Amino acid sequence: MKNVLGRIRSLVKQCVILLYRILTVVLPLRKDVIVFGSNLGRNYSGNPKAIYENMVEQGYDQMYRIVWFFEKENTKIPGQAKVIKYGRLQYLYYMAVAKVWVFDCRQPKFLVKRKGVTYIQTWHGTPLKKLALDMKEVTMAEGKDTEEYKKDFYDNAQTWDYLLSQNSYSTAIFRRAFAFYKTMVEVGYPRNDYLIKGNTKETIERLKQEMGLPLDKKVILYAPTWRDDEFYCQGSYKFNPSLAFHMFMERLKEDYVCIVKYHYLIEDAIDWSAYKGFIYNYDKSYDITNLYLVSDLLITDYSSVMFDYSILKRPMFFYAYDLDKYKDTLRGFYFDFVAEVPGPISLKTEDLIDDILHYDKKQYEEKYKKFCETYNHLDHGHASEEVVAIIKEKLG
Repeated sequence: MKNVLGRIRSLVKQCVILLYRILTVVLPLRKDVIVFGSNLGRNYSGNPKAIYENMVEQGYDQMYRIVWFFEKENTKIPGQAKVIKYGRLQYLYYMAVAKVWVFDCRQPKFLVKRKGVTYIQTWHGTPLKKLALDMKEVTMAEGKDTEEYKKDFYDNAQTWDYLLSQNSYSTAIFRRAFAFYKTMVEVGYPRNDYLIKGNTKETIERLKQEMGLPLDKKVILYAPTWRDDEFYCQGSYKFNPSLAFHMFMERLKEDYVCIVKYHYLIEDAIDWSAYKGFIYNYDKSYDITNLYLVSDLLITDYSSVMFDYSILKRPMFFYAYDLDKYKDTLRGFYFDFVAEVPGPISLKTEDLIDDILHYDKKQYEEKYKKFCETYNHLDHGHASEEVVAIIKEKLG
């Protein structure tokens, strides 16, 4: 039975590839069509969302045919964009005829870019972890050996025409790790425009009310990354942090509540009912920018959320229970994690709690200042506008 299903899947895939190639041959490019997607249709978030919403603000959603791809075809978004189910026939059609592509991660290999198409790759974070061609060994659930993974990544990156970079540090890494030598758009990240413009008391209180968060307690945001070697299958990873949530709640519940934000690749559905009133969990498609704004402090590990969150100048804590394994075996780092991160590093739950309760801002002021000068010096609140200007130029 498995063999039969496998053959059917293979046949369907071949038909999809053939159909897409036929469409790219018989259909002309439509110079008014722009396609957007985030995390392969899983989210409405990140840099693509910020760029699109700036286009809406300027009225370009009424001038151009803008299409968004989602796993859930009933996804509601602002503006006049057309929402299409990811992977269906209309998806293939719009990918075949669109003049501009705007995505934040690699797209399926079969989507060959036509001549005349402009592909803006926004990417999804400043790197701490080794990426792509810089990785010594691939341990993630890609179903490929290291050399095959690197070749596929290299080939994919060669289809990009523009690549966004948050800072000069990222630019140097992206050039090497992606072997990308076309146009680097080093203007900060569009998704951080709202962090700068929305960091007001009124906006934060409104968001808390919309999210059902208490106004009389401090909010902790726990946003860890995924682990390459903890997975179910390709693209499906486990949520398995070594954090004693019962202890966390017992010691902090009087003054704090906690938002747990999974990485978009995490597939586990955790039952948080035992932590009702303390732990708040939102759909993983929920834009993390709003979570940044409502939180008083961040707990992360090796996630790129640290670079964005530092714009707010709020306390950051690094729960790095598997630091040696992650650094030496899974990925490796681009910089000295222990020396550079601007906050306490803890390996156990009890130490993390003590770090939160006894946090001394002055102890990390110099590290925090240097961190921001290096990683978010270009985030000025207008990156979206600069990318939209490129799109408009390409559409003519």
